[in-house]
Amino acid sequence: MKQAIIKVENLGKQYKKKQALKGISFEVQQGEIFGFLGPSGSGKTTTVKILTSQLIHTTGRVQVLGNDPGRSRRPAFLARIGVLTDNSGLYDRLSVLDNLVLFCRLYGVSEKRAGAVLEAVNLSGDGKTPVGKLSKGMKQRVTLGRAILHEPDILFLDEPTSALDPVNSGRIRETLLEMNRRGTTIFLTTHNMQEAEQLCHRVAFLNNGELSALDTPQALRLRYGDRTITVTTREGSRVIAQNEAGADEVSALMRSGELLAIHSNEPTLGDIFVQLTGRGLE
Repeated sequence: MKQAIIKVENLGKQYKKKQALKGISFEVQQGEIFGFLGPSGSGKTTTVKILTSQLIHTTGRVQVLGNDPGRSRRPAFLARIGVLTDNSGLYDRLSVLDNLVLFCRLYGVSEKRAGAVLEAVNLSGDGKTPVGKLSKGMKQRVTLGRAILHEPDILFLDEPTSALDPVNSGRIRETLLEMNRRGTTIFLTTHNMQEAEQLCHRVAFLNNGELSALDTPQALRLRYGDRTITVTTREGSRVIAQNEAGADEVSALMRSGELLAIHSNEPTLGDIFVQLTGRGLE
C-alpha cells in the first residue's frame, strides 16, 4: 500500500501584510504525479519553497519524507529531493556540462550521469556552451537537468515548461513520465492545463492562497460537467441533455441514419477552475 510522502496540514504563510497561504491541507502519495494548479500569485511557488526548505511556514504542519523541511536542512534530506524553481543556482561562466559535472560531484553520483541528463533535456549538443550565453528556455532545461541528476525520491517542479517551445516541452514531459515510472514522486506546479491533464494522477486548484478543489482530473471533469452531449447530423450540431428525453432524441437520430457524430461535453480543467473561482489560469 502506498503511503503519503508529503503531508501538509493547515499550512499558512504570512508576508508582512499579505497572507500568501491561508490554511491549506493535502497529502501526496508515494509514486504520484501531483499537480498544484493556479494563476500567478496564487501561492504555488511559496508552497514549493516551504516544502523544499527555502522558506519557513508561519502556521500549520509540514512533513516531507518524514521530516519538517523548515527544520531539516540536513544533507541526507536535501539529497533525496530535486528542485526546479525560479532560482536557477547555475554558474554562468561555466559550461553546461561543467555545471552538471560539478553537481554530480556534490551529489556523489557518477560524472557519466551528466551526459545522460543532457540527452534527457535535449541539450546534448550544447554541453560546451557557457550557461551565461543560453536563452531562458535553454537555461531552464539545464536547471531541470541539475534537479534530476541524482534521481531524487521527490522532484519539485515549479512551472518546468513555461519558457519552452512545444518540442522541448514534449521531450521534458516524456522524461518526467519515465522518471515517475521508475518510482520518482513529482510535485508539479503549472497553469498549463493540457500539461496537467497529460501528467497528473491528481490535481489541486489553488486560488488566493486557498484550495478550491482536489481530485483526479477525470473525477473533476465528471463532477463539474453539465451532463450534456453534442450531436452532429447532416443539418449541423446541437447540444442534447443526458436524460430520458435526450436518450429518445439520440435514438431517433440513430434509427433515421441522421446521426454523424456524438461527443460528451466534459469541461477542461481550465473551465472547472474558472467555474470554481471566477478567475482564469493565465
